[in-house]
Amino acid sequence: MSKLEEKVNEILGIEKEVEKVEKEFKPLVPRKEDDKKEDVDNDYKYSRENYYNLIERGQEAIQGILDVAKEGQHPRAYEVALAGIKNVADTVDKLQDLQAKLKELKQLPKTSNANIKNALFVGSTAELQKMLNRKKEDENIKSKNITPEKTDISDK
Repeated sequence: MSKLEEKVNEILGIEKEVEKVEKEFKPLVPRKEDDKKEDVDNDYKYSRENYYNLIERGQEAIQGILDVAKEGQHPRAYEVALAGIKNVADTVDKLQDLQAKLKELKQLPKTSNANIKNALFVGSTAELQKMLNRKKEDENIKSKNITPEKTDISDK
């Protein structure tokens, strides 16, 4: 504190009180990959841990902003607090969306329909070309076998 602040505090009768708030240090979310799991599972776990971390930090920030807003009674401080609350709520929604997306990804291979409807040909393009070539050859052979009836000119 400066000397001015000390003198003002002395005149107003405010005791010098320093509160030391010891907070537990939380490291950033470490990324742990499990080789036994798929990338989807690893990414899901990492995203989920980050969302939880963001939500916890947002809640701490909101509490601090609300304390400042109560002390200052300034409308802008309350506006900032409300914006922080909205951001935390959006992060919670994103966490829920992450759950739904993972559920869809895991159910997709199981629910895919193997029935093919209205398919004229199922196979590769090479197989289709071979089939069409055989059909043309068959038509050529049939057209060669069919010959017009021979009419004998001498009969007339």
